[in-house]
Amino acid sequence: MDIEEFRKAGYQAIDRICDYYASLQERPVVSQAQPGYLVDALPSSPPEEAEDFNLIADDFQKLILPGITNWQHPNFFAYFPTACSLEGIIGDLYSSSVSNPGFNWLSSPACTELEQVVMDWCAKLIGLGDHFLNRSGVGGGVIQTTASEACIVVCVAARARYVRENPDAKLEDLVIYTTTQTHSLGVKAGLVLGLEVRALPVKPEDEYGLRGETLRQALVEDHAKGKRPFVLIGTVGTTSSGAIDNLEEIGEVLKDHPSIWLHVDSAWAGVAMACPEYRAFAKLDAINKYAESYDTNFHKWGLVNFDASMLWVRSRKNLTDALDVTPEFLRTKQHDAGLVVDYRNWHLGLGRRFRSLKVWFVLRRYGVEGFRKHIREGVELNEYFASLVRASPAFELVTTPSLALSVFRLTLPPSITSELEGKDEAAMRAIQNDLNRAFHTRISAYSDKIFLTQTMLNDTFCVRFAVGAQRTRKTHVDAAWTLIQESAHRATEEWLQERTKA
Repeated sequence: MDIEEFRKAGYQAIDRICDYYASLQERPVVSQAQPGYLVDALPSSPPEEAEDFNLIADDFQKLILPGITNWQHPNFFAYFPTACSLEGIIGDLYSSSVSNPGFNWLSSPACTELEQVVMDWCAKLIGLGDHFLNRSGVGGGVIQTTASEACIVVCVAARARYVRENPDAKLEDLVIYTTTQTHSLGVKAGLVLGLEVRALPVKPEDEYGLRGETLRQALVEDHAKGKRPFVLIGTVGTTSSGAIDNLEEIGEVLKDHPSIWLHVDSAWAGVAMACPEYRAFAKLDAINKYAESYDTNFHKWGLVNFDASMLWVRSRKNLTDALDVTPEFLRTKQHDAGLVVDYRNWHLGLGRRFRSLKVWFVLRRYGVEGFRKHIREGVELNEYFASLVRASPAFELVTTPSLALSVFRLTLPPSITSELEGKDEAAMRAIQNDLNRAFHTRISAYSDKIFLTQTMLNDTFCVRFAVGAQRTRKTHVDAAWTLIQESAHRATEEWLQERTKA
């Protein structure tokens, strides 16, 4: 492909991307493809001769798009959102045009320095303290691939610091602390590093957030067994319910254990701190006071295309002490003189993508106020959805709505409630769980029109409603509520019939 052919293909690609987004609402939310559809459609070997590019581009439309679940669809309320702004797409296009491995400053100075700048911009946007800024020269920020990878990076650094400060510690005694509602990233870090993970219990009456006393008791128990907890992964905005660990209490407990690293994972909720009114809810003061590291994904609710997971650390030296590998062929006079940052020593890999460019494009195009407007709209739509749930006798909220997330379930029909009177709570919960599984199965049959995901909160099965797609409006929430009500009615009727037969 020469430059003119590329120009023509590029124009066509942009036109088709525009057509895709213009028609997004008419497309199914979830791909309706069946397993193996693409494997069966494609040849088992690459072509021997070059193919016409128009044919290749047409096959994207014909073969690939039908297998895409449309995460930017306005009726996508599952998991958490995955951002994809048009500004971010263009930023990704430009960064791909100057492809480079970015492993040190010299490989492309703009890649390193723009990342330093936008990480400071993002820190200021969400209110992080000056000690997390790259300009501080002590702490700083770096873009990771995902929050899971950021967690592994942090655990590597925390382990190295703990062993350095406690040279008698044995690796087999080290323990990673999470909670029973922490994202699977904690368990994944334990698997990768070959370390024990202990999930501390959380309770419904605490809105599934970790309390300081629970942590204190666990530390006493583990130290008595000779275990060495070295990192606690706290969460602001858990995946299941948007729960928030009590970071103030946790931080006070950890004052007596200065070798234990507090990492705060706020992959979804962190960008909400761009709005000053949500900073107390998201524990900003406690993060700035107690956290050794903090991570949030701008590629979820933050308008930046995947991937853009933002990790900040109080001390960059803790990262480089654990991860710095500099063979002779990577040495540069700028790094040896201490004049530059080499980000390869701040993450697991050597090479890295030029991700800061799309962040720069998005933040400049939206501005702080445009970014805040996007977040506030998501919260307002979720508050509206929660009001519909509260007004319906057929449904109930399982937890207090958290920013743009509500967790809800069907209530038991009055006839069943009367029948179960006097039964223990566990038995009633099991029956209600059975009804709600039937409800979720029923609404999942409409995956072309809506997408919701389920979760378990301790022993309670419930359904999540997460707002965040850029094109979602009140009309989409209304349509979703209508479908939810219809699905609930049919699921309840069928469930009652099956129960009568049994």
